[in-house]
Amino acid sequence: MRLPILAALGLCLATPALADWQQTLNAAKGQTVYWNAWGGDERTNAFIAWVGSETERLYGVKVEQVKLTDTAEAITRVLSEMAAGQTEGSVDLIWINGPNFLAMKDQGLLHGPFVADLPNAQYLDLGANSPASVDFTTPVDGFESPWRLAKFVFAYDSAKVTALPETMAGWADWAAAHPGRLTHPNPANFIGATFLKQALVELAPDPAALQLPATDAAFAAQTAPLWAWYDALRPNLWRQGESFPENESVQAQMLNDGEVDVAMFFDPAATAAGIAQGTLPETARVFVPKAGSIGNISFVAIPFNAAHTAGAEVVANFLLDPATQAHMQDITVLGSFAVLDPAKLDDTAKAAFAALPTAPALPALTDLGHTLLEPHASWMTKLTAAWAKRYTK
Repeated sequence: MRLPILAALGLCLATPALADWQQTLNAAKGQTVYWNAWGGDERTNAFIAWVGSETERLYGVKVEQVKLTDTAEAITRVLSEMAAGQTEGSVDLIWINGPNFLAMKDQGLLHGPFVADLPNAQYLDLGANSPASVDFTTPVDGFESPWRLAKFVFAYDSAKVTALPETMAGWADWAAAHPGRLTHPNPANFIGATFLKQALVELAPDPAALQLPATDAAFAAQTAPLWAWYDALRPNLWRQGESFPENESVQAQMLNDGEVDVAMFFDPAATAAGIAQGTLPETARVFVPKAGSIGNISFVAIPFNAAHTAGAEVVANFLLDPATQAHMQDITVLGSFAVLDPAKLDDTAKAAFAALPTAPALPALTDLGHTLLEPHASWMTKLTAAWAKRYTK
């Protein structure tokens, strides 16, 4: 069935009259793009399947999702193919971020730059310091294309909790007043690590230092207040901080069961989606610290030896179409916020976004506050290792 949001935008899904882009479309027709993407979220998997059905219908380009548990699996495959001299590789497109992008870029494993050649890049803010141009402090330089916005948020049960701290520092006092009602995923998991990074950005004596590679001296100086804060927090965590939920899904279930009062996500729409799916209480709501929260953009990149480069570029361009981005932002579909610059949208596209369904637990973009920059990728590596050394037996 044709989706309303696509009809509202007249199905103008990236068919520019550019001769070079038409050549790309011609070359892409009949190709199957093997998109290597984390497969742990069914809503995301369904969205990727929808993307494939649309690109096949519009451009004759199929999409096959290669479901990953870790992005490093795809990078290892590309490295192995490079070592074997394989010029037509098995990976066409990768959902990639941060350290993985840095590793591929540094090793010359990426096709590009290609983003500026995508017709729908006109809807992006590609300024040097914009979120679409920097990935965990690493300049994108056109080697990866944005497709969805992520932002760290807390979720809580408003029927049981009336006040939450406005700062990360305040969680120590809150936990002391509510012992056992707060936890976080194990920092070996991305969300648990982000909880620590969120605190680090607030507590570091020189937050600007976090944008540079983490030397041993800088790490010791900038994390000292973090460890003092965590030492005060830990005894009042769930199970006295001796064990932690494996991931955000487990913690969300704990919130739903009333075992804790707070959950955390890197998707502002996850709370509303959880309510709709019956995995969170109807009274769950979203909360962000007063100073804002860490945010980043999810990107797709094309390996240097992709067998279907043209098809991969067509898919990357389709992901940036305002109709696609509005469909993705629909809470009944995926709920991920768009990566487009609202100032660059025409009135039809703006109206389509304005018409999207809302929910009590779905924040507006303005509700999410300031977006704090991710630290350089090296900080997360050192941070999780130091936490494990300090707090695990």
